[in-house]
Amino acid sequence: NHLVKLSILFTLFIPMSLRNTMIGRKLIIITGAIIMIMGIIFHFQGLAIIGPKSSFMYSNPPWITYGIQIFISGSIILGVAIVLNFIKKN
Repeated sequence: NHLVKLSILFTLFIPMSLRNTMIGRKLIIITGAIIMIMGIIFHFQGLAIIGPKSSFMYSNPPWITYGIQIFISGSIILGVAIVLNFIKKN
């Protein structure tokens, strides 16, 4: 829940100079996508599907939930960035 609030604040309070440039908007989109991928990896490590067995996340139930939360945060960042990108083009 806190991660979702932080991800919304992250995208809304990025400096306007960065948000108004094409490179800045693409950077935010890439950041959201990377965070989503990390969330998927962490989720699967918590489920003991991927990752080294020596990892503290491997077969660790809290990381199943953390991975989902991280994925949702990344998708919010990505979604807001896409909407901002669409608004700026029109």
